[in-house]
Amino acid sequence: MGRNTRKRRSSMATKAVAASAALALGGGGLIWANFYASAHESNNSGQNQTKAANAAAQVATISCPDVGQKLTSVPNGAKQGVANELANLDKQITEAYTRLASTRQAQAGDAGFVQNAIVGPLKEKRAATIDRIRINIQRSGGQFDNSLSQLAACTTQAANNTNAGQGGQNNGGQNNGGQQNGGQQNGGQQNNGGQNNNNGGQQNNGGQNNNGGQQNGGQQGGNGGQAGNGPVASDFVDITKVQANVKAKPRKNGQASTGTFTTRCGVNANNKFNTDNVIVAPGVTNGAHHLHDYVGNQSNDAFANNNTFAAAQTSCQNQQDKSSYYWPVLRVQDGTKEFDQNRDGGGKEGNVGKVLKAKQAEIKFVGSPKAKVVAMPQFLRIITGDAKTTTNGLANANAHWSCTGFENKVQLTEQYPICPQGSNVVRTFAFQSCWDGKNIDSANHRTHVAFADGNGNCQNGFKAIPQLTMRLVYAVPTPVIQNGQVKNAYAVDGFPEQLHKPSTDHDDFINVMNAQLNNKIANCVNKGQQCQ
Repeated sequence: MGRNTRKRRSSMATKAVAASAALALGGGGLIWANFYASAHESNNSGQNQTKAANAAAQVATISCPDVGQKLTSVPNGAKQGVANELANLDKQITEAYTRLASTRQAQAGDAGFVQNAIVGPLKEKRAATIDRIRINIQRSGGQFDNSLSQLAACTTQAANNTNAGQGGQNNGGQNNGGQQNGGQQNGGQQNNGGQNNNNGGQQNNGGQNNNGGQQNGGQQGGNGGQAGNGPVASDFVDITKVQANVKAKPRKNGQASTGTFTTRCGVNANNKFNTDNVIVAPGVTNGAHHLHDYVGNQSNDAFANNNTFAAAQTSCQNQQDKSSYYWPVLRVQDGTKEFDQNRDGGGKEGNVGKVLKAKQAEIKFVGSPKAKVVAMPQFLRIITGDAKTTTNGLANANAHWSCTGFENKVQLTEQYPICPQGSNVVRTFAFQSCWDGKNIDSANHRTHVAFADGNGNCQNGFKAIPQLTMRLVYAVPTPVIQNGQVKNAYAVDGFPEQLHKPSTDHDDFINVMNAQLNNKIANCVNKGQQCQ
């Protein structure tokens, strides 16, 4: 994805872009998100913008093209080998970012250090890995797009020039299956690093972690956060100062499927965590490089397969629902030494602080405003959102952050909300609701499903399926912005080079329901019933 370029705002605006969202009031008084398009629109609230001394020259992170997103076809015989090599690419970026963060003194003394010691060697490793992907594909009879070989080179991003968290305003751009209508983005950048330390007036110009990286109370280094890789003050906004930005939902026609099906699977009371991701990195331990909460299927790890899933136990009340619902954990960076502080995917990769368990994890399937739905196929995989928006841009972002009492008014993609007293943080996910009618997955894990357009219609011959919506509610200690730094920050787990940006939030689903239950859900939705 290309970089988003936006003019910098000088005013401390509190405007936020209209998220591609519509909220429907569901049964029991719960407000349910019913988003028909990916929410990659940005918002800008400048009151938390921070000064970035020398930030333009300071390398904040490494930006590498996402090879996996460019793969359109991988032969069955090459899938495991390609998955292994894609995981190697992620590991290489993680290692390069770790080196970047730990060599600030050397960088200050040598203008060519980053290129010569980090970015250059990374390109060589990536080139070799991409070539192994080519060999895997061609050996299995597939066609390799030679342009992928040009994706080896990575660039660096300055602290005030990361793609996500820039806070630009988007003029009415609703994302229809990844394309933005009327969505020229203008408006300003936010400074994502290089914060003033304000301790004795000294500036931290490089995001070097104090005391080797851990800071008590979650205070920031130059790139923010307890581990020095975010978030920063400009990643937060007082939700009471943001203008309402939720659009009306598409109009229903006579073919609308208006029912709902609710499944209750708990909040991960079993403490099932791991840093794997069996969809994108099967067979690879720590393929996600961040910690996941799991509800539903209790056998999901890197080595699970469809037979494993079908034989597993489930945390869902409906024991026929063995689906796997999983998402990155949310943490408060309060200095807590969590169980994974010295583990891969945890503290070793910048994911630090106390893991917060959701107070509520509400899972509901809803219908289409324009069509009857067809049943989901068993073992369908869907990923919604993009864990790499800081370097990929926002085209596939689908993060929705809000607060209880504000969900039908404000939804944020690029900032974490600071909620008023008595209000809780809410993460909402609305999955792709159109299916190609054939495939349970695709090479890049995206092209077999799509979002409906702005009017709620599926395009390109895709069929409407019950749309999975999830609502996670958290009691989050209130972050405090002081002297351009955020104390008591909270953030979603992510790849370390993504700087814990709010827009990187994402969610994963594997449908492990038999045909009987899948048909029941479709019938319930089509008949306008409220089922569970």
